[in-house]
Amino acid sequence: MISKFRNLFLPAVTVTVMTVALAPPPQATAQIIAKANKNLYSETSDANADITAALVRARREHKRVLLDFGGNWCGDCQVLDIYYHQSPNAELLDKNFILVHVNIGQMDKNVDVAKKYNVPITKGVPALAVLDANGKLLYAEREKEFEHTTPEAITAFLNRWKPASLKKS
Repeated sequence: MISKFRNLFLPAVTVTVMTVALAPPPQATAQIIAKANKNLYSETSDANADITAALVRARREHKRVLLDFGGNWCGDCQVLDIYYHQSPNAELLDKNFILVHVNIGQMDKNVDVAKKYNVPITKGVPALAVLDANGKLLYAEREKEFEHTTPEAITAFLNRWKPASLKKS
């Protein structure tokens, strides 16, 4: 009976201890929340004008344009932005991309822009598109919201879509 109890009880205790030990401390979670930009997606900007300006700059600087569709209410959008600002992602973004945040409101703003770039915002946000410096669509979130949920996954995504001439660096 004791060995049966030990076989059932010890794994449960081990899992509980590991879960508590590996969870981020409340202070770390609070720091992440404090870093969130509550006005990430401008309520007043003109997405088409922002994209046009980004394309001009991308041609001049030999970069790509990363369109990030989302809303200020979107927690996953806030987390993605935090990942953008962590190393090495911040450096990859700065060196290779012009980032444009496209506000989708409550799924009722810039719907035409999302459609133009084949981004199905009704399936969730954040949703991303990558353009070359001439505005050619290279990548669009077609099936669902952007689900790269770790800083490392963002790094892989940015490395995958940075300009070909810069892939070796």
